[in-house]
Amino acid sequence: MEALSNLIGQINGIVWGPMMLVLILGVGLFLQLGLRLMPILKLGTGFKLLWNGRQTSESDKESGEISPFQALMTAMSATVGTGNIAGVATAVFLGGPGALFWMWCTALVGMATKYSEAVLAVKYREVDEDGNHVGGPMYYIKNGLGSKWAWMGTAFAIFGTIAGFGIGNTVQSNSVAAVLEANFSMPTWVTGVILMVLTAAVLLGGIKRIGAVAGSLVPLMAISYLIAGLVVLAINAEAIPHALDLIFTYAFTESAAEGGFAGAAVWAAIRFGVARGVFSNEAGLGSAPIAHAASQTKDPVRQGLIAMLGTFLDTIIICSITGLVIITSGVWTSGESGAALTSAAFAAALPGVGNYIVAIALAIFAFTTILGWSLYGERCAEYLFGVKVIMPFRVLWIISVFVGTTISLDFVWLLADTLNAMMAIPNLIALALLSPVVFRLTREYFDAQAPSLQGK
Repeated sequence: MEALSNLIGQINGIVWGPMMLVLILGVGLFLQLGLRLMPILKLGTGFKLLWNGRQTSESDKESGEISPFQALMTAMSATVGTGNIAGVATAVFLGGPGALFWMWCTALVGMATKYSEAVLAVKYREVDEDGNHVGGPMYYIKNGLGSKWAWMGTAFAIFGTIAGFGIGNTVQSNSVAAVLEANFSMPTWVTGVILMVLTAAVLLGGIKRIGAVAGSLVPLMAISYLIAGLVVLAINAEAIPHALDLIFTYAFTESAAEGGFAGAAVWAAIRFGVARGVFSNEAGLGSAPIAHAASQTKDPVRQGLIAMLGTFLDTIIICSITGLVIITSGVWTSGESGAALTSAAFAAALPGVGNYIVAIALAIFAFTTILGWSLYGERCAEYLFGVKVIMPFRVLWIISVFVGTTISLDFVWLLADTLNAMMAIPNLIALALLSPVVFRLTREYFDAQAPSLQGK
């Protein structure tokens, strides 16, 4: 087992190494420039479409299972998770305050990546034997690039099916069990049973129930966490200018050792900022387009404009709040890391309350990640084995939630993290090769919008 762990660890170092970070940023930058910065310039249009997308027109209802708004919330249920709390803290601990700057850069190019993923997901989706719309990288690779590339879609589906049980299931339930035991003395097996029952109640209802729960729970949890973060920043208001100075200074210069912080080179700020940013918003991994493919829309570009908001909201808004709370509190030099560092930062401003806010937020974030990733894993498994695998997959997923709360997951985490990166490789290649399709559809959409805008 130790030899296998060492082997996976070496592979992990390669797939999450400099080449992967260059590939993720490079493809994102290529798409952003190819789109002429449209995802950034049309951010307001995206929010307008999101607001209108809460209700679906009768003509669009047959083109998907969930509303455009629910599709985004389902995708965000998977992305807004432990990465927003523990991942940001880890990036700051290992890379210094400058890591937050590089996280922002990842998000700005990631918006173009997420936009392109959703456009292709809707463009090349299919209807399965149960009448559900299915899509994602495996389908736009097969239908967009042709049969000679189909093996790459199969590889993505294999990686996604296995990785889901780690990164989107057992790792999440384990995090919930640990944080509830530490803060509320709740036995891990009790957490396991509760999570298993809640997951089953949602999952057995399929994509429509997942979309409905995500559409209600994700906005509530995100807004609540943001309010708590803003309260802490109001308390630490005097430290905000200095925190911003640290972020921009340490993005380009070495972080000096200070307190429990060992110091970090610029490369560390870039590496951990980009890696944790991608881990949080999943732009380029190919997971989110699986949810957007189920949207009740006939226009790929409209869904793409909504999809790109996920990266903006996840990283530019939520991760920034976490990062600023940690840096303004001063505890980033304490030697703590992960969720413990975020808890310490909130507790410093809100003694006796802050750590419970983080514990509850982490538990809810992780639970919704389990729901979102269940859809991703299920669709990957369905691509490989057909609709007959759906119910057995759901049962196995529900059981795995309980298992995750009761065992050590060091190897599972390592394997899932490695496979997560390996999902990105075929997806990023497909995005680059299919970029002319994205550019053409985008141009046609805005050209068609131009006369109506001129007439107003």
